[in-house]
Amino acid sequence: MAMARRHVTLLCCSLLLLLSVLASHSDAGSVGVNYGRIADNLPSAYKVAALIKSQGLERVKVFDSDPAVLRALSGSGIKVTVDLPNELLSSAAKTQMFATNWVQRNVVAYHPNTQIEAIAVGNEVFVDTHNTTKYLIAAMKNIHTALVKFNLASDIKVSSPIALSALQNSYPSSAGSFRPELVEPVFKPMLDFLRQTGSYLMVNAYPYFAYESNADVISLDYALFRQNPGVVDAGSNLRYFSLFDAQIDAVFAAMSALKYDDIEMVVSETGWPSKGDENEVGASLENAAAYNGNLVRRILTGGGTPLRPKADLTVYLFALFNEDRKNGPTSERNYGLFFPNEKKVYDIPFTVEGLKNYHDHQSPVSGNQHETSPVTSPDTGTGDVSKTMTGNTWCVANGEAGKEKLQAALDFACGEGGADCHQIQPGSTCYDPNTLEAHASFAFNSYYQKKARGAGTCYFGGAAYVVSQPPKYGKCELPMS
Repeated sequence: MAMARRHVTLLCCSLLLLLSVLASHSDAGSVGVNYGRIADNLPSAYKVAALIKSQGLERVKVFDSDPAVLRALSGSGIKVTVDLPNELLSSAAKTQMFATNWVQRNVVAYHPNTQIEAIAVGNEVFVDTHNTTKYLIAAMKNIHTALVKFNLASDIKVSSPIALSALQNSYPSSAGSFRPELVEPVFKPMLDFLRQTGSYLMVNAYPYFAYESNADVISLDYALFRQNPGVVDAGSNLRYFSLFDAQIDAVFAAMSALKYDDIEMVVSETGWPSKGDENEVGASLENAAAYNGNLVRRILTGGGTPLRPKADLTVYLFALFNEDRKNGPTSERNYGLFFPNEKKVYDIPFTVEGLKNYHDHQSPVSGNQHETSPVTSPDTGTGDVSKTMTGNTWCVANGEAGKEKLQAALDFACGEGGADCHQIQPGSTCYDPNTLEAHASFAFNSYYQKKARGAGTCYFGGAAYVVSQPPKYGKCELPMS
């Protein structure tokens, strides 16, 4: 599962729209599930296959190619994505024989009785600490060559799941771009490969991470696909009603910037934990049920994203079970839709039929509740700005807050916060220097000035602070009103 933390969103539908789409859902997306097995108390693979089928889930993605699992899925009609683990990338890249033998043992031996539809070559390779990125493209090509050899290339696609940390810019969505150091060596050849083979880009997206780290600036309703006023993309003027859609469109925009508008996308992982440690804000049963239930409704009722209206998505929920042997915080062991005894952790539908009676049960105290925090200056450590000072002050980004917190705060300021962010769009006066800290400073200051420099309006969860000297970034001067 992606440990790099990012943002996400969803459109809310009226009952009338929902019912009309339920009547004709042939063009809608598809929902699958990730079947992780880092646990010592899970049911047998045959019981799991029966469980998946009984829930109406159409697809399953596994993180290896375990024979017991592939045999159990034989004859089920469930479409399967298998994984070539990161530790095998170098071998698959260096020799065609290794890739061919792997495909023969792990794919040919089971397909088509086990309906394998895709091979994920590695997982979040760019954040793998073992420096496997350099092997990715060659490994993908060798695996595909092996499929060609066995006449399976038209049946089985080859791709590789990326984390949203592969993006350099994600706000606004229309300005999405990939990290520059990955464009030439990885993304261009990967997207060329996906185009030539008719495959799609796999993306892991977790709105929870963005909300958990920045609950003071990100609307919970926006993260959970609930009713909210939406966020307008200053670059495209499109309005987003969910963080999920905004994140996905940032990736679409990044592909479009490289002239790959024709490549489709599959969301290979997304989910929300039902339990967490005390400091893991938002990890709760209610929020997990809302996120996944509303996501299923958003996917199965059809319609693409604001940027790609016709892009019906296939989405894999993470994960099938709570996995008791996973390391890390409590949330890591509580992403499951089911307990190991096969009982649901919370009751949500996975089919169009089940959606007819589904309602997101929101408690009276949940929703978009932001606390206003006092201004904190790294220089003074105080929580307030004196009234004699507020007539001549500016709000700037705290570079030590970290990229994720700055990005989330920037998203809020330019979106729900109503800051004027037109000047930091490409080609505008304050686009250069094109750095997160400079752009965030411009947005934070716009918000601060619009709020009459009131106490608590230059905080952003610790991502900003007040200065009394006119700040300047390149040729861009921050206005005082």
